[in-house]
Amino acid sequence: MSVSKVSKIAILGGGESGVGAALLAQAKGYDVFLSDKGPLQKKYRQILQQQGIAFEENQHTEAQILAADEVIKSPGIPDKVPLIQQLYAQGTPVISEIEFAARYTKAKFIGITGSNGKTTTTLLAYHLLKSAGINVGLGGNIGDSIAKQVIEDTFDWFVLEISSFQLDNMYQFKADVGILLNITPDHLDRYNYLFQNYVNSKFRLLQNMTATDDFIYFADNPAIAQELSLKSFNVNHLPISFQKKEENSGFFNDGVLQLNYKGRTFDINARELPIQGPHNAINAMAATLAAMAVGLSDEQIVAGLKSFENASHRLEPAGQINGVRFVNDSKATNVDSVFYALNSYDTPIIWIAGGQDKGNDYTQIESLVRQKVKALICLGKDNSKLLSFFTPIVPVVIETQEVEQAVRYAMSFGQPDDVVLLSPACASFDLFKNYEDRGNQFKAAVKRFLETN
Repeated sequence: MSVSKVSKIAILGGGESGVGAALLAQAKGYDVFLSDKGPLQKKYRQILQQQGIAFEENQHTEAQILAADEVIKSPGIPDKVPLIQQLYAQGTPVISEIEFAARYTKAKFIGITGSNGKTTTTLLAYHLLKSAGINVGLGGNIGDSIAKQVIEDTFDWFVLEISSFQLDNMYQFKADVGILLNITPDHLDRYNYLFQNYVNSKFRLLQNMTATDDFIYFADNPAIAQELSLKSFNVNHLPISFQKKEENSGFFNDGVLQLNYKGRTFDINARELPIQGPHNAINAMAATLAAMAVGLSDEQIVAGLKSFENASHRLEPAGQINGVRFVNDSKATNVDSVFYALNSYDTPIIWIAGGQDKGNDYTQIESLVRQKVKALICLGKDNSKLLSFFTPIVPVVIETQEVEQAVRYAMSFGQPDDVVLLSPACASFDLFKNYEDRGNQFKAAVKRFLETN
């Protein structure tokens, strides 16, 4: 994509990525206009005002946007929006913030995508590099805008969490290390309810990678395996598996992570890691292979793995009451995430689920729920789908719309060594601002119960 003639840039969306893109565009001498159909947060409005960047909120002045040479779109805006369709129809390039930022940095990229595990793997890979003294930045779907960070362009590496929505508007970006953790049905409303469209989106991570670039992927995932059986990618393949050990790969066997990168081996027992469960074995193997590709020593990797602290709302300990453990997994907004969460515990589970359903298929966790869940607490406005599917399977099923009540119910069912697992399988927007708000309210409710009982 040629950018030499671009002079007017319109930016749609005034959040972290949009404002960062506006700052970078201004720094590179473009005529910049930012437009958000909703209200801007105070901090972003102030930044735009202080920098003298033209913007509007609560509306889109379509004539001004359509007059731009290039448009940088927030990943939250679907392609089916009429304004975006008009831009495509007239041939205006529509790109993501990452695509724009990548033009202006000398740094190499570790790009991480997948339906689940992106944030944990991104934070772990970043921590491994940073704790080893690598000059590394963090961005993408997490942290500060990468566009803002490349204005001064001081980093040698970036570790990026990349969503399918961001990949959809990336064309020239190239990952030096690409990580594809898994692909399971998610966000299908954005992909015309065709799973293959979503698969295609995830595989855009590889679109500019070459034979000297490292592609790390979970080979046991059916969708990834199917796509790789049909298409050939000229990259250095580094499969991760629980089933098959290959020459250059990650293999999880008998509780040990066994890594091999171009003949160099590295092993560590999963019990030594601060993140537990089979899904985190995948995340840890992916991040470790990436660290080996960058050139970290065994000692640096071991130190980084052992000192890592995961982000909130991902199997996060939320407290213990009379021997009953509470776990906040509010980030688990789809069924696949819940599958991993349920697999992480060997003791009876009181499962708190519910929210805004995203077309969930609960059959993939049916057997696990039968084995492990002693009670289901449905926390949502409309629990009909959960109730109809799980009432015949789970001994106790109850519903509420209050977090405090959910905690009280859990304690009434709980026995010492039980786990109360908030792993909703659904979006949070029916009762909460977002998954963080849901998780924070849950943790606060557990704390209050502990203080008053």
